[in-house]
Amino acid sequence: MSIETTGAGTLLIIIVMALVTLVTRWGGVYVMSFVPFGRRIQQFIRAMSGSVLVALLAPMAVTGDNGARLAMLTTAAITLFLKKPLPAIAAGILVAALTRQF
Repeated sequence: MSIETTGAGTLLIIIVMALVTLVTRWGGVYVMSFVPFGRRIQQFIRAMSGSVLVALLAPMAVTGDNGARLAMLTTAAITLFLKKPLPAIAAGILVAALTRQF
C-alpha cells in the first residue's frame, strides 16, 4: 500500500501519526495505572530519564559538527554554573547558531 505524499495523502499521514502518538501516550498512562509505584519503580523512572538524555546526546557529541559540540559544552557549563536549564538551553542554541553562521 502506498499513500501519495501530496495534498490529502500528507494530511492523512499526519493524522495517523498523531493518533498513534496519542494511543501510545494514553496507553502508557493506562497501563501504568495498574502498576503500584514502589521505591524501585521510582528509582528506575528517575534513572531512565538520564539514560534517555545521554542516549540522545552521545551520538551528537561523537558525530556532530563543531557547532553541536560547542553548544553542548556551553549548555553543560551554564547549567552547572546557574543551575537553571532554560538559560543554558537558550545559550546552547545561540552558540550553535553563531558557530554555524561564521
